[in-house]
Formats: sequence, C-alpha cells, structure tokens
Amino acid sequence: MASSTLGQTQRYAAGALLALALRQAQTHQTVLLGSHGLDDEPHPDEATAVEPDARDLWTHESRGLLRPVLRFLEIDPKAWPGVEKTAASSDPKHHIGAFLRKIFEDEDDDEKARSERSDQELALAKAVDAMAMGLECGIIESAAEALRSASCSSGDGDPASSARSKDHRKMAALYMLLSACVADVNMAEEGMGSPRVTKGYDARHRVALRLLATWLDVKWSKMEAVEIMVACSAMAAAKEEEQSRENSSPRSRWENWKRGGIIGAAALTGGTLMAISGGLAAPAIAAGFTALVPTLHTLVPIIGASGFAAIATAAGHTAGSVAVAASFGAAGAGLTGTKMATRIGNVKEFEFKAIGENHSQGRLAVGICISGFAFTEEDYSKPWEGWKTNLERYILQWESKHVIGVSTAIQDWLASRVALELMREGAMQTVLSGIISAFAWPATLVSAADFIDSKWAVAIDRSDKTGKMLADVLLNGLQGSRPVTLVGFSLGARVVFNCLQELAQLGNNEGIVERAVLIGAPVSVQGEMWESARKMVAGRFVNVYSTNDWILGITFRASLLTQGLAGIQAVQVPGVENVDVTELVFGHSSYRSLVQEILGHLELNSYFPVFHPCTPRAK
Repeated sequence: MASSTLGQTQRYAAGALLALALRQAQTHQTVLLGSHGLDDEPHPDEATAVEPDARDLWTHESRGLLRPVLRFLEIDPKAWPGVEKTAASSDPKHHIGAFLRKIFEDEDDDEKARSERSDQELALAKAVDAMAMGLECGIIESAAEALRSASCSSGDGDPASSARSKDHRKMAALYMLLSACVADVNMAEEGMGSPRVTKGYDARHRVALRLLATWLDVKWSKMEAVEIMVACSAMAAAKEEEQSRENSSPRSRWENWKRGGIIGAAALTGGTLMAISGGLAAPAIAAGFTALVPTLHTLVPIIGASGFAAIATAAGHTAGSVAVAASFGAAGAGLTGTKMATRIGNVKEFEFKAIGENHSQGRLAVGICISGFAFTEEDYSKPWEGWKTNLERYILQWESKHVIGVSTAIQDWLASRVALELMREGAMQTVLSGIISAFAWPATLVSAADFIDSKWAVAIDRSDKTGKMLADVLLNGLQGSRPVTLVGFSLGARVVFNCLQELAQLGNNEGIVERAVLIGAPVSVQGEMWESARKMVAGRFVNVYSTNDWILGITFRASLLTQGLAGIQAVQVPGVENVDVTELVFGHSSYRSLVQEILGHLELNSYFPVFHPCTPRAK
C-alpha cells in the first residue's frame, strides 16, 4: 500500500487487534461487564461462560467479518488462521497489550521514509481533530480553523512530541481498520477463501471498533469524524473510478483502488453510505470537507486534490450529491420515502420522518426512535428532538390513532375521581406487590382495567405487527448498509423488541442492529425470547424500568404479570443491561419528557455499561 503509514508488522498487529475486539464484543453479548477497563478483574460469570461453536464465532471465516479485513491490509493469507486462533484464546489481555505495543513500534526503514510517514500521520490527525471539533460544536465549517490550530502545535522538539506521535499512530490504525471494514472486498474473486457474507458497514465491526478505540483511549467523537472522512473519501474515490471506468478492466480498477492506500479500496455497495441522504448535500459538510482536501489527497494520491475538490463542490448541491450517491448503487428514497409494498395485518400507518441536523452529512450510523405513548402526533417526534447524538436520526410514526387512543384512555381514567381515590388508598401499589392476582384487586380497579383493555389489546397487536414491518425495512436495507440504533419507550419499546425477534426468527440477520434501548417496555420476561433478541444486537442492549410503573401493571393484567414484565423489573438474561429509573420516573406517561435525560445518563457512546446517578424527580 503505497500511501499507508503502517508497515507490514503494524498492519498485522492492527488486524489482530480487530480480531480480538470482535471476539471480545461477541463475548460481551452474553457476559455483561461493568464499566471496568482493560486491566480490571473480569465479571465472575466470564470464567464460566459457555464457549460457542467455532462456526458461531464472529471471527470464523464463514462470517466474512475478519478475512476480508486481513486481505485489505495485505496480510499474508498463511497468517490468517493464526490470527483467528489468537482471537479465540481464552485469555486475550496478554495479546492485546503485545499487539498495541507493535502498533507503536517503528519498523526499520530510512529516515526519509520515517519522516514521510510522520508527516502523513500528522496530516491525518489534524484532519480528524478538525472534523471532530466541528461535530462537537455542531458546525463543521470549523474544520479549517482547527487545522490551522493543529498546525501551530506540530513541533517535534518538545517533550510531548512522542505522546503526540503515538496519538497520530492510533488514528492511522483506526482509519485503516475502518476503511477495511467498509471496503467491499470480494475474496472469492481471486480464490482466497470464503466469499464475504455481509457488505457495507456491519454493526459488529462498529462495536469492535468502539471497543478498540476504548483500548487505545480514543474518544468516540474522533471515530465518528473518521467515519465521515472515510465516507467523503470513498465517495471521491467512487467518482474517480466512475470517470475512468471506460478505460479500465475490473482487475485494473481493483489494483487502482488498492494503490489508493488507507481508503482507496472503500468501494461501498448497495447504497451503504447515502441510500437515505442522497449524498453530502449540506453546505456545512461541504465547507468542512473542502478544508480537508489538502490532507485527504495526500492520503489517497490516486484521486488527487482535483478529484477531492470536485466531490467537495458536488457535496454542496443536492443534484450533484444524488449523482455521486448513484455511483454506490443507491436506489430509492430510503427511509423517508418508504412506501410499504406489503402491510401486515390491519396496520394503516407506518412512516419514517427525519429529525435533527445530521442528515446529508455522510453519517455512517442511523438511529430510529419510536414513541409508544402519545396524546398528539407531535409526541412521536418531540421526545427525541433534543437528544445529543451524531447519529442520522429518524422517528417512526405508527398507528397514531390507536396509540393516542389508548394513551388518552389511560390519562382520562387517571384524572377520574375513582382513580384519585384509589391512589390515596394506595391500591395502585397492590398491582406491583406480591398479590398480583386480579381477584385480589379492588373492584373499581378491575373495572378500570376492563375499560382500557380493548384499546390496549388493539395497540399491543398493532405494535407487534409494526415491529415485523420494521424488521422488513431493515432487511431490505432502506437505511443503507449502516449500523442501526433502535430506541423505543412504552409501546415503542415493544415495537423494537418484536423487530429484533422477527430478525432472529428469519435467521442470519446479525450485523444490522448495533444497539437497542427499551424504556418502560410492555414486554413479558421470558428467557428464550430475550436471548434470541439479544443475539440480534451487536453492542449494548438496555432495559430501562421503573418498579412503581403500576400503569403497566393495570394494562397488562394479572396473566402477564405472573410471567414478569420488563417495564417494571430487571430482565435476568445474560448480556441485558438493566437500568432502574424508579427514582427518576413518577409515572408511565412521564417517559415522554424524560427520554432525553435517560439517554444522556446511559451514555450510549460508551462501550461498557454506563448509567450515571440521577437526581430523583420531585413528585
């Protein structure tokens, strides 16, 4: 790789680290760890965890997650089995430290080569810092200013120079690995092992990179900046390839991409990057990208400054962006243009709407937010509008007639004289006590449940069918081949759960969903159901509950309460992260106004489970 800053040994170490991260991330699906670091003691259950069959490992050649990356890194195929064996070892910590040290060691080469490599790594670090600053400030035009700032502190004579060089090397390694993960490398093309199973940006790759960034002590916002830069650069490379297609054979095109170095081979397929946004239409990202052109063209010399400049110009215009997106095979209007070809049952409303300001900006991860308790249509979007995240976000508006109907019925009953009297008598807590049989409920409480029952039953039925429709959308790739984060509260959490179940039942659908958060979920607790759903989520799977949410107790009635209910208790399934927000939530309907606060406490960008203490809500 002509423009790669990593030598052969360093590339091998980088590939091995990704393999170890993939294996560890898969382990953490069933062994929930606390927020400890690399050197802390493991969870007691980790030592007794059942080892999966070799073919079930994410690092197994049949999964197509590791070997395409190793090939992209130009690691000798004879070494691949050794990397896989090391990743499957029972004690990975020793290997992690050894490979990290290899990343930072300079290989024996002449001073000129070292100087050139150092300059390239510095340029990449500046570009990442610039884009990260823009993301944190919400203004990507600040990239140019950040680059100037970084240039002022690039001297080699101060004591901090060595530390900065290590930081630069970290970004070079992560940049190359991300590029390798999203590159469409057809291994069968040259008879080198099994063909790749998945294309685009697999959720398991993103989780592994998140863990690897944690090992390297790199803020995730920098990795999000790298994602945007890889997206921009891949589009530039695709545009350049498209222009020269008439004069190139498939093999020579592959050689050209490979010579592009760090990201030259990131030829994404199936509309991976821009299936939804139609390119990089936002002026902000166009301005920021223009500032990065000098850096990027040194990293991918085959494209050149003029190629990147052209893509930066096109990025500022919708028409140009759509034309560029077409080079990735993007088709249709993505989520926001979804018109379901087939509807399930009696579902009449199923529509995605874009929210936030992260659209058309080259984001490589998508968030789908689903409300399930609403009094107006605004309640489908308002709870999510202030969530601070760099995801490209959408809300799913579904069956508003029925969701608003059952929510209003519950609210009307809560405001009634009978309900207020029962609350004063403490009868509501009977629902959540050890006496959960409906025969032990006060007669007026049984009447209330009957009053809500018919509306609730319809809403439950529609949420189950909506979940299946959402799974169909994800399977059809309307989000682009990008990792998805699913978040839902109340009946919206049930939609998420049923989506995951449907993905599990259809089989071989790992790698689509990166994270899932269920808040106040009206879902019964049954181990087998939860275990299959858990396997569909590559990263964190969070169950947020409140032990005093008696509304769920009333609406779900005694039959399901005897099985347990996720919205009011912990789910005892390995790998499910349980978060008790009883002190924060004073009623089921309050989730509407507390979603952003809860998500903030969860810190979803952290690889390890996190929930910061919160101040109890005044009642």
